[in-house]
Amino acid sequence: MSPPARWWHLLDDGRLQCDLCPRDCRLHEGQRGFCFVRAREGDAMQLTTYGKSSGFALDPIEKKPLAHFYPGSSVLSFGTAGCNLGCRFCQNWDISKAKEHDKLADQATPRAIAERAKQLRAKSVAFTYNDPVIFAEYAMDVADACHAEGVKTVAVTAGYVHAAPRAELFAKMDAANVDLKAFTEGFYEKITFARLQPVLETLEYLVRETKCWVEVTTLLIPGHNDSEGEIDQLSRWMVEKLGPTVPLHFSGFHPDFKMRDVPATPAATLRRARRQALSAGLKHVYVGNVHDVEGDTTCCASCGETLMVRDWYQLLDYRLTEGGACPGCGAHLAGHFEARPGTFGRQRFRVAM
Repeated sequence: MSPPARWWHLLDDGRLQCDLCPRDCRLHEGQRGFCFVRAREGDAMQLTTYGKSSGFALDPIEKKPLAHFYPGSSVLSFGTAGCNLGCRFCQNWDISKAKEHDKLADQATPRAIAERAKQLRAKSVAFTYNDPVIFAEYAMDVADACHAEGVKTVAVTAGYVHAAPRAELFAKMDAANVDLKAFTEGFYEKITFARLQPVLETLEYLVRETKCWVEVTTLLIPGHNDSEGEIDQLSRWMVEKLGPTVPLHFSGFHPDFKMRDVPATPAATLRRARRQALSAGLKHVYVGNVHDVEGDTTCCASCGETLMVRDWYQLLDYRLTEGGACPGCGAHLAGHFEARPGTFGRQRFRVAM
């Protein structure tokens, strides 16, 4: 039998309702939720992927992407299988749409993951490739083990989660990159089979009520969520609700999964979106999946001085003083920094447990 899961209750009609995310899946005996990995066994919910992984890799933290969380450091990344969204454009569909027995070859206890991260001198462990919301119990146990070893934790998530599990999960995360897929309910309903509002609520909660460092990513898909009007609305919402110093990443789409007929995002679209977001008042806007040194550069929110220059995931220049302050005006850059940046660079390699 799989390990027990949390956040569920039995209904009067005999079905079991999962209370983890806004899907509220209602299951008969033997059924699984939309995510496929949370299953009813008897009168309880089980997490079928606990302790199992689709693989481990050591990455630069900038790849998550996180630009203001210990720049230049390495992060031990892993995921499981399944997802509670149904994105037609999923760039990790072979993992997120997999049955757990299809992809999960590596097994590791929370303690083993924390010890391996420390052995590799990884600054943090990232729950990524698929959404940690659906394996929250496992992610939380890994986070506890990591913190006992002095290792930070990072969630790469779509933020589609109910309030109670959201509070427990993110209380154990040091940083999160939240995928804001688009800024219209129509896109979420038709393209991701989910809803926008719960994601916006998660973002506001994380920024306003937790100590978790937050950055936001939007994958721009030509003809679907890349219009000037939508980018303007998204950017202005972030300024008003999250504040101007929360970093926003615009990433380039490539044809994949069920949207192979849509062209890749032109670099010009990403650069235009970045200019719009900066004009709307956001201070830290980046572009991803294209080569753009200017779009990877961090400037002081107060005086505009260049603070960090990157080429892909490689730090070329780092001018922050101790404590993360601008050497020009002394203003502190929002985020988490050490006296010296990491030197991990662009490398990436698979890790055996």
